[in-house]
Order: sequence, then structure tokens, then C-alpha cells
Amino acid sequence: MMPPKYTVKQGNESLTSHSGLALIGALLNRTNLKSRLDSTQLINCEDPLIPHSDIVYSMVGLICLGKPDYEAIEPFRGNPFFVNSLGLHNCPSSATLRQRIDVVENAFDAIIKEESSNLICHTAPQITPVETGFGKYVCLDIDVSPFDNSKTSKEGVSRTYKGYDGYAPIFSYLGCEGYLLNVQLREGSQHCQKNTPAFLEASIQYAKRITSQKILLRMDSGNDSKDNFFPCVSEGVEFIIKRNLRKEDPQRWLKLAKETGTPCLCREGKNVWRGKTYQDLDGKDLPFPIVFEVTERMTKKGQALIFPEVQVDTYWTSLDFEADEAIFLYHDHGTSEQFHSELKTDMDLERLPSGRFMSNSFVLTCGLLAYNMLRLCGQESLREDNGNVEKIPGYRKKANRRRVRSVILDLMYLAGRVIHTSRRWFISFGKLTPWSKVWESIYERFKVAES
Repeated sequence: MMPPKYTVKQGNESLTSHSGLALIGALLNRTNLKSRLDSTQLINCEDPLIPHSDIVYSMVGLICLGKPDYEAIEPFRGNPFFVNSLGLHNCPSSATLRQRIDVVENAFDAIIKEESSNLICHTAPQITPVETGFGKYVCLDIDVSPFDNSKTSKEGVSRTYKGYDGYAPIFSYLGCEGYLLNVQLREGSQHCQKNTPAFLEASIQYAKRITSQKILLRMDSGNDSKDNFFPCVSEGVEFIIKRNLRKEDPQRWLKLAKETGTPCLCREGKNVWRGKTYQDLDGKDLPFPIVFEVTERMTKKGQALIFPEVQVDTYWTSLDFEADEAIFLYHDHGTSEQFHSELKTDMDLERLPSGRFMSNSFVLTCGLLAYNMLRLCGQESLREDNGNVEKIPGYRKKANRRRVRSVILDLMYLAGRVIHTSRRWFISFGKLTPWSKVWESIYERFKVAES
């Protein structure tokens, strides 16, 4: 069958391909961002013609559409739906957006992060904990993920541990859903432990704004430092931190594993022991439990080794976890790599738009708010399905978390007709739009909570 030849027409209807901005506007309206941002005085912008909130909301709206670039605002300047949905007074130009962000520095960072935490606290369907032998804990995952900004001359771009030029921002995520609590842009060559204790303290405070459940911190070996223990102990936060063996002898750990560890079922030519020991910190503190997993390989890729290969993984824990449980909980920390991927690829935030370091830092902070709002939309869409089994569409799969890319494609880029009549605004979806019922349900929930 030959495809038909279409004739292109220009209609008079007001159509939008970004209906999801109404969801973002409803979420923004539930915060105190507008009043707090507009009341902040900037040194180089004391009496702005365009309010600070319009700048931040416009940038957040662009990031929610996967367009974190100044020039991306231009097509929306003549679009009343963009302005009305986000509650803007005026839509700024790309030049205004760039110039204002350049003078913001870090003046809005605390405001955005606090309001983001409050929004999660009052809107998230749930913060899912993990089950442990000591009860339920909400996981707080902190990790560094380099941004590739190769072949650019942006301020702060330098060689990262991944082997390319870029930035090395640090992130903290809460719960199995992966809500983003805190973010800090760093130069690419900065060591991951530098300034981390202060970042950790702030992340714990944001986490306590959201949940009253017990918190379990998870960090990798780059953050093996006793400086990270003190904020956890003072705030009553438990932790699992992978140790950096540094100059420790693997053979000593192999001997200890054979003497005290529990052998695990493995293939021929490979032996694994798991166990637990205790060690003082500087000989002054109470001993902390250390969980270890020691692997001895006599063969590799089917070939016998002349000398056995010994691999040692050890973990600091503040709770006396069993070895298997502590190792499983730490391995689950790898889920945060998916959250990094969603920020870098789904939201296109890896190559930040400005040549100035502080401007890029502010854009990344706006990305934190945008990411959390997209995550809230995704989790609300799952709650709709799980709450009414009869309404689960046949094309949907059961899931505990929706990827940000799916939220952008299915909810943000939902096409609709915008109607203004009798002093009321309407969005009309076509009868063949599969996501219209889910979209409507989410919007009604946000509106009810808002009022």
C-alpha cells in the first residue's frame, strides 16, 4: 500500500506539544520559590525589570523539556502556554537569561534546595526504605559522576579520573526512588573527598526535612575518610562506606578470611570468603565493624594462573551487619549510577551551557529542582496504576520507578489543544492519546494538594 500524499495546512487552533509544563507549573505553585527568589537582593541586579522567579522558572521549564540551553528559550517567547503554565510575568530572552544567570552566582542555591526538599516531603507518594536486620532504613547515596565537557574552554573544566576533560560534580540521592537532595559542581581534577564532609552535613539536613525514618548512608572507597564518620555519628545516621585498602597487604586479608571467614559456593578455580572483623580508628575510638569479601582465583578465562590472584573488598559499617547483608546493601548503591545517567543523558545536562563555572553551577542546581519534579510526575503516574488495577493500560509494565526519559516523552511532550473560553482555560487531548487519563489524574492530584 502506498502512503498518502499529505497537504500541509495552517490552522487557527492553539496547539501545544508541551502539555507537561502545566504539571511543572502546578508543582512550582506549591512551593514558596516565587516569593523567596523575588525578595532576594543581588549585588549587580538590584531592581530587575524581569523578576528573578521568571528567570529560574524559565530555566527549570527548559530543563524539564530536556533543553538546558539559553537559546532554547527563543521559540517559547511567543508561546502564551509556556508563560501561563509556569506562572511567568514575562518570558525572558536568551540574552536576559544568560546575563541574569551570570550575576546570580550561588545566591539562590540554598533556597532552591530547601524548597525542593519541602516539595518532595509534601508531594512524594512515598519514600521507600530498604529492609535490614536492624529494621527499615532510607538510603542516602552520595557519589561523584564526571561530566564530559571535552574540547571546550569552559572555566573549571580539567582532567577527571575517567580520563577525559570535564567537571566532577557530587550528588546525593534519597530512597529507592532516587530523589536528588543536594548537588555541587566541582572542577574535574578535584579529589572526590575534598569538601565532602560539609556536603554530607547539608545532605543529611535535607534528608531530615523529607523523612523521619532512619537513614543509611552509602559511599564508595573514594570517600574512605574518618572525616565522614563524624557527621553521621553526630546526626544519628548509620553508614556503609567502602574502604580504600591503600597499602594494606591482600595476603594478610586472605589469611584472615581463611581463618575467620565463611566460604561461599563458587565455581572451580575460584574461592570466596566473607566475614567480619573490628578495627579501632587511631586507637582512640570504639572499634568499628569491618565487613570483608576476599576472592582467590586460581584460573581466569579458562587459563590456570601461575600465582593465584587475590581481590579484597572491605567496608566500614556503623551497624553490626552480617557480611552478606552489608555487601548486598552496598552493591545496591550502584543503582545511583542510573540516576546519574538520567541527569546526564535524559535531561541533557552533561554539557552545561555557560563558559562560567558559577553559571553552570546554578544551571545544575536548577536541574536538581527539574529532576525532582519529573521524578514526582513519574512516581505519581505509577501510583495511579497501582491504586486502581482496572485502569492499568495494557501497554504499561509494572515498575517501581519510571525513568526520567519516559516521563519527558510520555507526559511532558503530550500534545494538546489549548482553549480559552468563558474566562477559563482548557487543555483538550485527542481521543487517541494514550496518556491523557494518566496526565489528567496527576494534574488533578497536584491541583487538590495545591488548594
